[in-house]
Amino acid sequence: MWTKKAEVKRMSKKRKAAPKEVASEAVTTNAMEEQQPARKRSLMTDLSKVQRHEEEGVDHQNGDATISSFRNKEKVLVLCSSRITFRYRHLMMDIVGLLPHSKKDVKVQAKDNKSATLNELVDLKSCSSCLFFECRKKRDLYMWVSKCPSGPSAKFLVNAVHTMAELKLTGNHLKGSRPILTFSASFDMHPHFQLLKELFTQVFCTPKDHRKSKPFFDHVLSFAILDNHIWFRNYQISVPHHGTEKLERGALDKMTLIEVGPRFCLNPIKIFSGSFGGQTLYENPFYVSPNLVRSQEKRQKAGKYVKKVKAKQRRRTHVISNLLEPDELADVWHE
Repeated sequence: MWTKKAEVKRMSKKRKAAPKEVASEAVTTNAMEEQQPARKRSLMTDLSKVQRHEEEGVDHQNGDATISSFRNKEKVLVLCSSRITFRYRHLMMDIVGLLPHSKKDVKVQAKDNKSATLNELVDLKSCSSCLFFECRKKRDLYMWVSKCPSGPSAKFLVNAVHTMAELKLTGNHLKGSRPILTFSASFDMHPHFQLLKELFTQVFCTPKDHRKSKPFFDHVLSFAILDNHIWFRNYQISVPHHGTEKLERGALDKMTLIEVGPRFCLNPIKIFSGSFGGQTLYENPFYVSPNLVRSQEKRQKAGKYVKKVKAKQRRRTHVISNLLEPDELADVWHE
């Protein structure tokens, strides 16, 4: 028969032997894991998740980050000033439709301190860039492109505005698809154009794997320089096919471009080192203010009026200096 003292001794022996058994089991499991081959990919594995983890440097089996890779988290805040006209507002909405990584905000007073107000709004919206459309006198539209909060930033005068509602072109592409950015060779000739090229690339290029973007390219954003102006165009990539036939890879000669819109022209004014201000890096020597253009037009019109007044005065002096002599037969018929 078992006594109480004998049972206590038996339990104490089991407790002493337990750590050795646990250690031996841990050694055997580690050896089995080392001998176990690497997991192979099959149809049941989520390939998209595996590829994403490989791009981000993450082991898809353990979920451990091995090498941290760069991920583009660019977000653009698009907003305008108060008293903007409907035409310029439609242009802003067209650009918002082209940028799936953009955010909108309410109108901002143009007379406020732009550098402090806009940088604070960009920070509140968790954005890294800003497109600000500033309308003055309900005539002139200025566009600011800025990297917040450290800069650089550029100011443009927007001319030749044609919205998508005005053009009604035949081109069409999916909303949210990623664009192909094309720049003319003139962008690489001058340093200020190189800076603007990099600025446009970071603002208008949709980040990869963005939640609101489509994972393919079906339109082209073109930036061309002509007469010291930057001309913007948007084209759809049209691929002719019949039924289920697929186009061969690299068959660019069969692809065509169809314009979608909008259209506008950017006249660069200044480039600043900071966000919405700071040291001036570049100033366009060919820029003429629209106020100066209007004043010259008024002077030309005023010159026409002055010419008319002077002509009338010359006619009066001519009539006074060349008076006709009285005619003897002038009152014959009155008698």
